[in-house]
Amino acid sequence: MASHTFWKGYLKLSLVTCPVTMRPATSESDRVRFHVLNAKTGNRVISRYVDADTGKPVDEDDEVKGYPIDEEGKHVLLEDEEIEAVALESTHTLDIDMFVPSDSVPWVYYDKPHYLLPSDPVGEEAFAVIREAMASTGTVGISRLVLYRRERAVLLEPRGKGIVVWTLRYGDEVRPEKDYFHKIDSDKVEPGAMKLVKELIDKKTVPWDPDMVSDPVQDKLLDIISAKKKKRKAPAKAKPKAEEKPSNVINIMDALRKSVASEKKSKSR
Repeated sequence: MASHTFWKGYLKLSLVTCPVTMRPATSESDRVRFHVLNAKTGNRVISRYVDADTGKPVDEDDEVKGYPIDEEGKHVLLEDEEIEAVALESTHTLDIDMFVPSDSVPWVYYDKPHYLLPSDPVGEEAFAVIREAMASTGTVGISRLVLYRRERAVLLEPRGKGIVVWTLRYGDEVRPEKDYFHKIDSDKVEPGAMKLVKELIDKKTVPWDPDMVSDPVQDKLLDIISAKKKKRKAPAKAKPKAEEKPSNVINIMDALRKSVASEKKSKSR
């Protein structure tokens, strides 16, 4: 079922403009969520801001934003008006500032996907020509937008008949991979081992299926909740299988040959 309109505005490229709507491409609405209750009364527990020193609740009108400036707890206070003053002038126009090659943006910058589509038949032609031009040139658009109460850089990627808008992580949120991978010696690959691993990959390759990313833990929680609603005994907890710790592989070629042979037997069955 299509989600409700999440954002409504205009897609703009130079003097070309068309009305569009944006909807989240993913949803967490079906995730099992719990309320925190008072075990003695059964009433819900609410959270409130309290003064860290006095322990007294703080009225909403007295809450202000502060930026820490030292380890002694001193802060620079910012008013809401000061924060809003540096935001984008327009929060309803997706103005494409520039284009970059589609394969040049590292995957680690991609954050949340959203579906962008024309909201008016009159604007479909302008929307389609922007989409097809990006697809034919192998480029993606870069713009800025206020989403989730923050100004964000976004990437516009042509996808089928529509456009996917990805929010991008900020540069200071991304850690360079070279800081972690630089010590790995990736040049020492034995040709024979490579051939056997490719054979294993070929035997284990199957079509993509969304069920591959199902959540068995949530399914079990729903079973328990259903049983409690019907006042039945909750399903018995299965004993976890003892996890076998992998032994140190002395000869990788022997291990690969055994793996390939094992796959052949399972296929034949």
